Amino acid sequence: MLQSVLKEQNGLRLSRRLNANGLKAFAEAKKRGFEGLVAKKLSSPYVGERSKYWLKVKVHQEDEFLIVGYTAPGGSRKHFGALLLAAYDKRKLRFVGKVGTGFDEKTLAALNKKFQPLIAGDIALEDKPREKGVTYLKPKLVAQISFQELTADCKLRQPVYLGLRDDKRPQDVIMPVPKSHR
Repeated sequence: MLQSVLKEQNGLRLSRRLNANGLKAFAEAKKRGFEGLVAKKLSSPYVGERSKYWLKVKVHQEDEFLIVGYTAPGGSRKHFGALLLAAYDKRKLRFVGKVGTGFDEKTLAALNKKFQPLIAGDIALEDKPREKGVTYLKPKLVAQISFQELTADCKLRQPVYLGLRDDKRPQDVIMPVPKSHR
């Protein structure tokens, strides 16, 4: 009965076991483009609250983006607050958002040192952020970023900095396609 009702609801799916092996189920969820999955201990009963036997597991995407600037540090953070990220979209550099997590003190200092020779007064950037205290950089550094999704307006949701990519040329960093446009 539930399945017949859900067929009428746009975008809703009835849960099914993807695989008995949790790692294979996660790989399948990632391959299918799911936002995540719910993992549970098979013998555990349903409870209407959080439980260590029912876990929500998010599937994160990863891609490369150009570092095109940074914001001023706040609070006790040194060097910079967040990185401004972009990618090429039909030869234009498009702003995709900021990332402010994934850094330790050593990484903040090392990146700050790399930024100094790349400081630019301004750069041609589509959808520029409207905040003050931004320092723009020549788009020469490629960062590996984990994120939940790229929204319909091409902004990163829940991005996390993973590291620099010295094996990628900046001009090869192109805008990924949001799921809503696939």
